[in-house]
Amino acid sequence: MPELPEVEALRVFLDDHLVGREIDRVIPLAISVLKTYDPPLTALHGGTVTGVQRHGKFLDIAVGPLHLVTHLARAGWLHWKDSFPTTAPRPGKGPLALRTVLTGGDGFDLTEAGTTKRLAVHLVHDPAEVSGVARLGPDPLDPSFDREAFAALLDGERRQIKGALRDQSLIAGIGNAYSDEILHVAKMSPFKPTAHLTDDEITRLHTALRTTLDDAVARSSGLEAGRLKAEKRSGMRVHGRTGEACPVCGDTVREVSFSDSSLQYCPTCQTGGKPLADRRLSKLLK
Repeated sequence: MPELPEVEALRVFLDDHLVGREIDRVIPLAISVLKTYDPPLTALHGGTVTGVQRHGKFLDIAVGPLHLVTHLARAGWLHWKDSFPTTAPRPGKGPLALRTVLTGGDGFDLTEAGTTKRLAVHLVHDPAEVSGVARLGPDPLDPSFDREAFAALLDGERRQIKGALRDQSLIAGIGNAYSDEILHVAKMSPFKPTAHLTDDEITRLHTALRTTLDDAVARSSGLEAGRLKAEKRSGMRVHGRTGEACPVCGDTVREVSFSDSSLQYCPTCQTGGKPLADRRLSKLLK
């Protein structure tokens, strides 16, 4: 799933390629992709892009008074095209979900792999009309997201830290992959209760969060949209690396699987050498 660093890189890429450009047409090609109907997508035709913003994992393309807001979900992606075939694509065929063509003939496709269709596109007058945007917590890249702000968010939380980091209403933009990476850098178990965090641990976790995201954004900066997925994978220390050696201590990276996801961690770095229990127990083996 694209998370904050990749979506931020896409925002920068689209800001360079779209702002000041005129939209020729926007074509929905998957019945599931468009989540709004008023105003219609045709309201964008002939409009000029005035800005591109990011809200957590949401991309927001401003066209006059309207906002084309996209969430790429787990299997969605954006592909920039210098030109498009002369024949129109057939709706419902393959991964193609939505096509945006500029008056110069270039533009982008939104695609979604797999059979579970969660990619979402909204056309609204205000991004806050999108419920997922309206419920977002603070952006961790904002300068105001300091250690004290982070501690205030965690105050009163009663859950495992992995789940807290992934909660978009608590902190915007962090998903399964970067929460694994942040916890590895912080040398902290994903199952550690937030209520048990000491002041020093909160400081360490905040530092790990900021450095992990800042480093990932820096690695993605200036890359074309098509290269961002590979960059994300190459920069991971533990996420997606089950069975490989931890780059810090050399221990074997392990995994805990759930019904629709999994997490990766290093026992030596994060859990005192103890393996985590399976998904049914969801706690450290004693």
